[in-house]
Amino acid sequence: MHFHRRERKGRRDSMFKLLKIKRIVSHREHRDTESIMQLNYLSSKIIQAAINVHKELGPGLLESVYQVCMVIEFKYMGITVRSEVPLPIFYRGQRVHEEGFRLDLLVENTIIIELKSVEKVQDVHKKQLLTYLRLAKKPLGLLINFNQAMLKDGITRIINTPPESI
Repeated sequence: MHFHRRERKGRRDSMFKLLKIKRIVSHREHRDTESIMQLNYLSSKIIQAAINVHKELGPGLLESVYQVCMVIEFKYMGITVRSEVPLPIFYRGQRVHEEGFRLDLLVENTIIIELKSVEKVQDVHKKQLLTYLRLAKKPLGLLINFNQAMLKDGITRIINTPPESI
């Protein structure tokens, strides 16, 4: 008889542990969902800023012109942005190059924006942004090519998927 009570208690403890794990997972999922919603909201604001700049200036200017105008637009919108952010390169924990790359724009210390003004975005441009995302450990990047008649055709969203989730 004592054996059955212990067995039931063991099952009950296991069930409570399982429920606790599910609660933790659902809390993480909620936090992840919130984070995704914030990224989506911020990226929509970034796209709106780019559309505003593109409507005003049109296609065909230098990348550097669009970059300055995007900074002005973000400041007008109350969004924190840094321009020409140095991205050092590390290898096996050692700094190899102080300024291996420069990020065109870093918005709210979260989203990297790579600006282009080219006839056609190439795969190498997308790979470049993905490399920046991985090195900077940022979740999302937007590749914006201003040399399009319709800016929406020049926007590519790149997500940095951590290796453990693949």
